[in-house]
Amino acid sequence: MGDLGRQLIGVRFPLHHDTLPRTALCLDGTERPPGRPSPAIRLTPERYRRTVDITQLILDDHHEQRRLFSILEQIDRGNTAALSAVWDRLAAFLDLHAQAEEEIFYPELLRVGIVAHRREGVEDETLDAIKDHNEIRDAVAEVANHAVGTDDWFQAVAGANEANSDHMGEEEREGLTDFRRLASVQRRHELAVEFADYEARHYAGVEPVDKDPETYVRTQEQGLTDGGDGSLSVGSLKGR
Repeated sequence: MGDLGRQLIGVRFPLHHDTLPRTALCLDGTERPPGRPSPAIRLTPERYRRTVDITQLILDDHHEQRRLFSILEQIDRGNTAALSAVWDRLAAFLDLHAQAEEEIFYPELLRVGIVAHRREGVEDETLDAIKDHNEIRDAVAEVANHAVGTDDWFQAVAGANEANSDHMGEEEREGLTDFRRLASVQRRHELAVEFADYEARHYAGVEPVDKDPETYVRTQEQGLTDGGDGSLSVGSLKGR
């Protein structure tokens, strides 16, 4: 080692820009050229705020329902304990999901649709959804009339799966799509919190109660206004 080498031992040199990658990731997720200091980041609560979307929560529920139906199809029919446990979870979930939508999602779909002059469309979607929910509840109740693991039991479960699948597909094509177009991100976030709270509070299930679709829509519309002055109150279904 030469004299220069001995002098350099223990000396720490600043990192030269040429040794940096071509780009660097800033705290805000953007890239900056090498050597350029990262811009000051204000760590405010608003900057790091995260939102949830009720339409996504509903889609998540749909995925879980499909998953549980798929699990039932793969359990040996002789394992009645497992079949009963999974079905009981799924049955309670179907009832809870329908009730949560009727309490939180569909009243707001009606409101934003009417404000956007889409009354007929959102009314039809809501009427269909409440009718579907009734059919799902009835199909779920039918399963209880058969011994677990029998052909009749599996047929009843398949009936519930078909009714629920038809509803989910229609809701995903229509109600959820319209709501994303009509409702603000902030409102979807607020409703998502309400939806999650409702399902968490009633995780053990709710009492399944069928509803008359037209009565449901009329009841929800009676309280709607365009900003508190009552001018948007609509309590009838045209042509029905």
